[in-house]
Amino acid sequence: MRYVIIGNGPAAVSCIDGIRSRDHEGSITVISKEAHPAYFRPLISYYLEGKSRADNIYCRPEDFYQKNQVETVLGEAVAIDKEQKLVALNNGEAIPYDKLCICSGSSPFVPPMAGLESVDKKFTFLTIDDSFAIEQAMDKNSRVLIIGAGLIGLKCAEGLRDRVQSVTVCDLAPRVLSSILDDDCAAIVQRHLEDCGIVFSLGNTADHFDGSAACMKDGSVIEFDVLVLALGVRPNIGFFKDAGGVCNRAIPVENDMQTSIEDIYAAGDCVEQEDITFGAKRIMALLPNANIGGYTAGVNMAGGKRLFDNALPMNSIGFWGLHMMTAGTYANDGSAEMLEEKTENSIKRFFIKDNKLIGFIIIGDVKSAGIYTNLIRNQVDLSDLDMDALIKNANLFPFGKNIRRKMLRGVV
Repeated sequence: MRYVIIGNGPAAVSCIDGIRSRDHEGSITVISKEAHPAYFRPLISYYLEGKSRADNIYCRPEDFYQKNQVETVLGEAVAIDKEQKLVALNNGEAIPYDKLCICSGSSPFVPPMAGLESVDKKFTFLTIDDSFAIEQAMDKNSRVLIIGAGLIGLKCAEGLRDRVQSVTVCDLAPRVLSSILDDDCAAIVQRHLEDCGIVFSLGNTADHFDGSAACMKDGSVIEFDVLVLALGVRPNIGFFKDAGGVCNRAIPVENDMQTSIEDIYAAGDCVEQEDITFGAKRIMALLPNANIGGYTAGVNMAGGKRLFDNALPMNSIGFWGLHMMTAGTYANDGSAEMLEEKTENSIKRFFIKDNKLIGFIIIGDVKSAGIYTNLIRNQVDLSDLDMDALIKNANLFPFGKNIRRKMLRGVV
């Protein structure tokens, strides 16, 4: 059996683990655009900050590929021939497969911006090579402007703050982390970041650039030496769509990670799958989902039967000692009951619908948040639980024996 994996991130190495759990003989070829072993992208800010060496963010030990008899090919997949079962690379090479898994991830999205070509030192922040490039371009006197106050932009700000003169973050949205936090929660995070030296210009963004000056929509001008564009990402799915595969914003997959094309699976940031808290497929570009989805795909590619049928969006992140975790669906639109515990610098918000926890936001003490995540994943009926007590002190004692056993075994 010839297994081919497009991409070389967490989903890809988890796919290798899944394949080898069933098949120790088949050949595995990994197609990688980057000349690095698989690494955890969320950790590149720690390299930039000086808290970690580049080799400390690798997903697997140095000998992982050799031990698993994996051939790595440096190149970019540009086309799939589903009839001949070939993956074409940008260097003209064609790689045959029997089973294919697309773990191609995503690429930075940079919209057209007037005058952007006049900016000398401009970067995105998604890969370890981006970190290397930014590090080479900056010094302790650099003024950094980051466009985008999402997860990528704020982690970049954290990585840079103590190594440069100033960091300013702007975003057209009126709050930080607008895709995962509501106004009250975002205000806590913003206040903390400002206390740590980050300057914000929210509800505002660059209208156009003139060299090292950003002319903002509100008429102000921000001078900078280094520009980082953190405006979002788009899944790398063009070659799959061109092959006739069904695509929306990403590649829809079933619970076995199968795509619309026979013998082609997909996992990681390039897929849409069913969100158990939302009742529809959507992109959940998160590390736990990449790991579980990749492993599930690998097992099924190798003839096993495994389902990933409890996916949900999750985020776990921290800035200078302030930690936060979100999971599930938590839009406070009146369709769900909200329970809250709040202090000046911390907040817990839980959203309950049909006697089930469907989402939460926690800022501050997140050490027991895994229990709440399990409540969502296992769709536990809350009817016989004292949810108020569970919010104040998360532990397993309120649960029945079967649920406790399931949680302790790590079945998520």
